[in-house]
Amino acid sequence: MSQQANPRGTFLKIAEVVRAQIDADPKMTELPTAAALMSEFGVSRGVALRVFDVLQEQGIAERVSGGRLRVARRGEVVDRRPLAERLTDVITTDRLTVGAPFPSASKLCERFGVSRPTVAKALDKLEAAGLLSEGKQGKPRTVLSLPKQEEGANP
Repeated sequence: MSQQANPRGTFLKIAEVVRAQIDADPKMTELPTAAALMSEFGVSRGVALRVFDVLQEQGIAERVSGGRLRVARRGEVVDRRPLAERLTDVITTDRLTVGAPFPSASKLCERFGVSRPTVAKALDKLEAAGLLSEGKQGKPRTVLSLPKQEEGANP
């Protein structure tokens, strides 16, 4: 059977190339963008998206809210809780007190590897819960109250 330009299975071949790139580079944390795959392999957006689907099904990649697909490494522990919950933990882990400035959205984007709109939504939830002050341009958010610790929860 000829291996000429057969469009069927193209996405599988590209998925294998991407998988090989992941295996060859242990520091690779994000998959290429759909645009990058389209450009590199000369395929449509639909084919690029099917590549991502295959890599997710194989457990090689996982969706991250507000970001690109990230590489899922075996044995890696990933916190999959909603970002608002993880931001609530910042108050405890950074030992912030009532009235203390909360880290900026830029620092939180970098720290959690998510987009600015995703951080903004999570910060709005903390504001609505009464944990943080309102965010205003040029004025940092501050801690209004400390999160309640659940009984039996690990500190």
